Amino acid sequence: MPDYIYLLENRLSVVQQNALRVARDLAREAQMTVFLTGDAVRDLTCGNPVRDLEVVVHGNAMSLKSAVGKAGGKLWGEDAAARTLYLCFPGNVRLDLRSSRRAEYPKSGKAVYHWTSIQEDLRARDFTVNAMAISLNEGSYGLLMDPTNGVADIEARLLRLVTNYGFLDNPALLIRATRLKARLAFELEERTQIRYENAKNEEVIEHLSETDRSRELEQIGHEEEALKILIALEAEGWMKHLFAAWTAAKADVDKLTALHDLSIELQVQGVHPDISAAQMQLLTAKMAPKDLAELKKHLLRPGFVEEWNHLDAQAAEFAKVLLAKDNASPSATYTLFTTYAAEAVLWLGFTNKQSAVKEKYENFLKVWPQARQRVPYALMSEMRITPELPGYVDLVKTIFLQLIDGGLTNTEEMRALLEPHSPPAPPPPVTIKRTRAKKGADSKAKARLSDEDDEDAQELGGDEDEEDDLDGLDLGSEDLDLSIGLDDVRPGLPAAEGEEDDVFARDSVGVDDMEIEAEDDSDDSDDEPPRGGKGTKRGARAGASARSESRSDPSTASGAGLKALALKLDLEEPSDPADLDEADPILDIEEPELVRGSGRPTAKKKATAAAHPHKAGPRKAPAKAHPAAKSAPKPALKSTSKAAPPAAKSTKAAPAKTVKVVRAAPKSTKATPSKPTKGVLAKAAKSHSTKVAQKPAHKPVAHKLSHKPAVKAAAHAKKR
Repeated sequence: MPDYIYLLENRLSVVQQNALRVARDLAREAQMTVFLTGDAVRDLTCGNPVRDLEVVVHGNAMSLKSAVGKAGGKLWGEDAAARTLYLCFPGNVRLDLRSSRRAEYPKSGKAVYHWTSIQEDLRARDFTVNAMAISLNEGSYGLLMDPTNGVADIEARLLRLVTNYGFLDNPALLIRATRLKARLAFELEERTQIRYENAKNEEVIEHLSETDRSRELEQIGHEEEALKILIALEAEGWMKHLFAAWTAAKADVDKLTALHDLSIELQVQGVHPDISAAQMQLLTAKMAPKDLAELKKHLLRPGFVEEWNHLDAQAAEFAKVLLAKDNASPSATYTLFTTYAAEAVLWLGFTNKQSAVKEKYENFLKVWPQARQRVPYALMSEMRITPELPGYVDLVKTIFLQLIDGGLTNTEEMRALLEPHSPPAPPPPVTIKRTRAKKGADSKAKARLSDEDDEDAQELGGDEDEEDDLDGLDLGSEDLDLSIGLDDVRPGLPAAEGEEDDVFARDSVGVDDMEIEAEDDSDDSDDEPPRGGKGTKRGARAGASARSESRSDPSTASGAGLKALALKLDLEEPSDPADLDEADPILDIEEPELVRGSGRPTAKKKATAAAHPHKAGPRKAPAKAHPAAKSAPKPALKSTSKAAPPAAKSTKAAPAKTVKVVRAAPKSTKATPSKPTKGVLAKAAKSHSTKVAQKPAHKPVAHKLSHKPAVKAAAHAKKR
């Protein structure tokens, strides 16, 4: 539907659109549905120029006769039996207004009409390419109706009969088929061609009705290449039945060619004449006057015959107006050419022999059009005068008329003429920038997140006041190094003879093993760490640095296993693995915090159980581990990350000493726990929170290794 709306608005000329609008309005006022049908729809679909309009209404079209005259249309003829009005609108637009009908043929060439719907009207047409309609009604404007699939035949360039007996019922279809083949260069469909030959051999053309004869005779003159159609009809033998005295030999071929050339030149300059009457004059130029008069009587539309007869008179009248003093200026003459009746302009230019008239035609067709090249389109664009502005076409025409009159000789004059039509400059583009308030809001949001991270870190690391109170606590000559049993590649203590090798004899976890990632902790721990995780990561890095220094100090017992430490602390290993948590001290460690930017730990460490550091003496250097120790199971315990409740301040400072505690796996040979030591450790765990301050002797090397077993061990300790 949108495609045909576009065609109606762009493929029809302005005068044709006006005529179609008048017919549509008249039908709507009479409460009739209206459709555009016939040759016009076919030519719109094909892309050919539209010459004639045919409008069909549901109802009696004869009732609109008086209304057409009031609307400016001329009545060129009528057929009461077929309820058809032959109209002509301004611009010499031919329009046939008729009622929707279906014809029956009791005898060949004798039609009996039945008034019916538009669908049945289309199914009773001649050829499928003509059996299409476009709705002109409100709500369905532009809707195509094609019940016989005529669009497909147009694409295939075929002429197909709508009914099998079309040639037999209406012999005029034989003439129409020949004419359409010559005009459109279409071929007859195979079965249609057979029926055509059969009807031609049976002399069906003898039953041609007078109305059909008149229509086909006049239609020759309305063709764009009338001589070509006349020759094709004569070759098929149809002219003998139409009008025997009219043949191609009676036409003036040279003048027909000159007439077509002049028509094309006028169309280029905006003048669109209908050449039908002038063409008929030349097609019958050599015909006898008596035959010519007889031919005019047989034409369908008397109004067309009258126009044909008044060609010379219209041309003479136009010549007088053209040579008048009021139209002496070039602009007035040009305006007269473009506003006068196009058929009179055509015929005067073709038949005139006066030099003054010829000079004006020469200026109009060849000299004045050159002034269009001097129209300041670039200046108009610079002044924002574009074709989208209303009145653009009229402004260009005004400039052109002043140019052919000799005006607008310089740019200043052109600019002065264009200045009133120049629209104001558009406002500068608005750039949307982010406001300061929004940036401040973002900063506040970031600050809130930072505060939340600091609060989470304080929950993990304890209060700063407690850290300051515990900074001065000295646990001995060696730093207290609390570690968990992770995979270790260093050699452990040798197993005693006759005893099984166990993980208690292994060396403590080194610096390379102690870098615990925040993501590992979040994956395996029972409680999700707070956002930011500053305390956890910071403590892990500080703890790794402290252990690195402890191993590098020769005075410490680096690498000693948990078994040796248990002996020093008078601890005994439980025989049952379930008693592991009861036998061993519960250690809550917060790793030392690295000084920002220095890479050194701040020497702040807190433990919930001090485990009597004065009893832990210096440990010996680790001996080479038994080979079986590497393959033994490695239970590990992760140190808890939450700070213990605040403990009382320690008044005594033990000598600085580094002690590594590794959670031991149960041993099957001994199961007697040391109750006094366990009680002391448990009491210390409830009452003290120790923070160890250490000063590394050298800058620790940062090692990073993530161990999920260690994280799981910490989670296990937290549950306990």
